[in-house]
Amino acid sequence: MRVLFRTGSARSSCAVLTCRKHAFTTFSAASRSASKSPFINPFPRSGPKNNLGPGSSYPYDNAAPNVWKSGRSRQDANKTYALFRRLALNTFDSLMNTSRSWTARESDYKGLGVNTKLDLDREAKLFRNSIERCCDFASERHAVSKTDNPLFWSLRNAFVDGNGNAGHLSDELIYSFQNFLMRSRFPKSIVATHKKIADFRFPYEWFPATRALQRTVHLHVGPTNSGKTYNALKALENAKTGIYAGPLRLLAHEVCSRFLAKGTPCALITGEEQRIPENEDNYFRSCTVEMTPLNYPVEVAVIDEIQMIGDSERGWAWTQAFLGVQAKEVHLCGEERAVELIQSLCATLGDKCVITRYNRLSPLETMSRSLDNDWRNLEKGDAVITFSRVGIHAVKNQIEKATGRRCAMVYGSLPPETRAQQAVLFNDPDNDYDFLVASDAIGMGLNLEIKRIVFEQTHKRANSGYRQMTTSEVKQIGGRAGRYRTARQATNSGTESASSGEEGPPPPKTGQPGLVTAMINDDLNIIKEAFAREPEPIRSAGIQPPPSVIERFSSYFPPNTPFSYIIARLRDIARTSTRFHLCILGEMLRVADLIQPFPMSVYDRCVFLNAPVFLREKMGPEVVQAFARCVSEMDGDLLDIPEVDLEVLDLDEKSIPSNPAEYLRRLEFLHKTITLYLWLSYRYSGVFRSQNLAFHVKELVEARIDNHLANVTISSAERRAKLAAIRRSASKSKHNMEKVLGENVPTDGPRHETSGEWNEEGHEEPLFDGPQELEPITRLEPNSPRSRSSRPRRINADAN
Repeated sequence: MRVLFRTGSARSSCAVLTCRKHAFTTFSAASRSASKSPFINPFPRSGPKNNLGPGSSYPYDNAAPNVWKSGRSRQDANKTYALFRRLALNTFDSLMNTSRSWTARESDYKGLGVNTKLDLDREAKLFRNSIERCCDFASERHAVSKTDNPLFWSLRNAFVDGNGNAGHLSDELIYSFQNFLMRSRFPKSIVATHKKIADFRFPYEWFPATRALQRTVHLHVGPTNSGKTYNALKALENAKTGIYAGPLRLLAHEVCSRFLAKGTPCALITGEEQRIPENEDNYFRSCTVEMTPLNYPVEVAVIDEIQMIGDSERGWAWTQAFLGVQAKEVHLCGEERAVELIQSLCATLGDKCVITRYNRLSPLETMSRSLDNDWRNLEKGDAVITFSRVGIHAVKNQIEKATGRRCAMVYGSLPPETRAQQAVLFNDPDNDYDFLVASDAIGMGLNLEIKRIVFEQTHKRANSGYRQMTTSEVKQIGGRAGRYRTARQATNSGTESASSGEEGPPPPKTGQPGLVTAMINDDLNIIKEAFAREPEPIRSAGIQPPPSVIERFSSYFPPNTPFSYIIARLRDIARTSTRFHLCILGEMLRVADLIQPFPMSVYDRCVFLNAPVFLREKMGPEVVQAFARCVSEMDGDLLDIPEVDLEVLDLDEKSIPSNPAEYLRRLEFLHKTITLYLWLSYRYSGVFRSQNLAFHVKELVEARIDNHLANVTISSAERRAKLAAIRRSASKSKHNMEKVLGENVPTDGPRHETSGEWNEEGHEEPLFDGPQELEPITRLEPNSPRSRSSRPRRINADAN
């Protein structure tokens, strides 16, 4: 295939549209303030102190013991903290014997001022003692806050953020050790400068042009199916210029299609694709939120799902859009729990805040019974929710086999035309498509005529393992039941509404409540509990330091200092107000380490930190390094990058019946690789020049994946066993954390708010929900009736 691409007629990229430069993100669950301890905090206010070695007193030996707030006895507490101490020490020892040994990281250690293996061994022993002492202090005095015991607090939080997985703890140990090594490298004046640069209490000052405007912020809040987004979009349609920013590509595409259908020029702008109207100077922009143009004055901007501003990992994108968009009117759509924060921010910014509250347009009820794990209990108009494309196709096949009736599919990564056609099939009451299988993308605004939402599962894949869905997620998805009006109807009636002066959607239908249930009683109980309580108010907005801040901060470090340490150091000393939090680092530190060997500017490194990488894949790190090498060498021809697995396109699908899962993995890996290539091509148009070819390869891969998904199935028994294993895994992770930490996982602070997967194309659902989901798949006969019916059906344009 690579040879064919070389000799074919694929043309080089035409003029690539320049895109907005991206700020990168640093993350943490909360800002880490400077510690009073010279041992735990390597850069105390009073300057570097002597090392604490064996026999030195712990900084808080004279502190008064706290009163135990939990009901545990001192003996039980000592036992749990001893477990965590043992885990932390064993993890650190393992790191120093493997990936962080002198042999593996000699150049990094020299950049940190450690010049011999003997020096490293001595420093490792001292740091090991610090781990022991911080755990002892937590056990003896119950000092677990970041003020009293910052090292223990950071290690413990990493363990919690990792859902009980030691991988996050390993990352925190690595960068805490690097901080320890650098504790005496900087004089007081440099430390003071570091802290001044890391003062992020006033992030709204990063957008001076926007602060010069007098904006009016319209906050539309209410539950799903209340008409809030409808009214915001009406304001956008009535403007001469404007921007829509949403969480998913499919929502941006839906809004773009709505404008184009009314003859209004509109561009679609996502991280991986940009469709700009030709021969038009003035046009609307429909974007994914991180692509919101901040240097383009407009009359109206609509920012959807504003409650995501509090997301622990990606809230920075909503904060950046809200603080930076240059619009006279800013319309924010979201949940009631965002009101207090937005009001406070508007008061600080000097923006006028107008709040409009909406009530749900149709009633919503949770059912008293589940479907007893029997697809035959489905009713016409039901929508079944699952979280991966493999799961969607598997459930579709199971439903059609069990009921003998047809089932439509809707998910984010379907081609827009196919997705719209599938929605038409489901919404039409006169055909034989009685059911719908969909991803959680429908919770973010896909309007479908759903009578009942049925959750096939209530646990989602996290960075490590699985987690139970949040209250907000359950309500967002469940609220799509009982919708009276689809996007298609809104588009078709747009002209009539405008001519009649209609300001909002028509009155709701009465007597048609939306229903919510699950396949099994355990999941239904989770759903009932979620609907019985309100999500916590959003207390802070996620932020990221701009690249200019990173560039200035890094200039105060020696040239060979690992970039990952610079990022971790900035996070650790950052100061934020109570209304902002630094988003968690996620995979950024690993990316920084992967690209460290390649000569690049600080700005280039920042770009890679925010790229849609896929490090969980076996060859994912190699692809990231390959693309970093391309930027370093200024040469990124797609066909000259051996890490791009184009050879999978040479395989004949019929020749691999014995291992369909591996074939699907390779196709998905190539798709993610090409998506990353396209993302980089909009930021390095002179390096990644094969953009047209990349789009062609992407189409080929997507066609292969769709065809393969249509021909695979998973038995109902195997699917049920897989979901049961997910529930056990989530329960075990929670139990392990309680066992090691000696208390329940804290619920305060920023949480995950986003749907789908941020690093997937368009921030949509993954192909498979963990490798184990592929293990039980089997192939259907290519020509079997069920195989043919599994493919998404295309209909004629005049079928409506």
